[in-house]
Amino acid sequence: MNLAALLDPERIAHLPEVSSKKRALEMLSDMLSKAMPTPDGEDIFDSLLARERLGSTGLGHGVAIPHGRMAGLEEAAAALITLDTPVDYDAPDGEPVDILFALIVPEESTEEHLQILAQLAKMFSDNQILSNLREASTQEALLALIQHWSETQV
Repeated sequence: MNLAALLDPERIAHLPEVSSKKRALEMLSDMLSKAMPTPDGEDIFDSLLARERLGSTGLGHGVAIPHGRMAGLEEAAAALITLDTPVDYDAPDGEPVDILFALIVPEESTEEHLQILAQLAKMFSDNQILSNLREASTQEALLALIQHWSETQV
């Protein structure tokens, strides 16, 4: 699974800060909706928020993977935001989050969803990739880092 294939530069942003977890989820939803005809940003936001209500998608170590499954979606898509100023995210380790990788998958894609989440968990457990993502400040650099990591996992 090549995680970089889920992204494109329009769905990647490095930001100084966001005001809240909710605002970060809104931004990720908007980024995802602009890259596909359906669903719209509000539906994506509702899906991500519904998942958060089940429990925080914060992994710890400053990383969160908000995700959801959606009817009418044809393929998985992702968006990435890195922040200079971390946001409180109710992560299990209590640490604020500065790397958010949002994922939406078709409703019926349970196995694909789990495989992608497993790859993301593996990538975000790598201290070197975390450090590199935090140092990168352009869409191209962030995408290149994820592409390189994905290629080394074959």
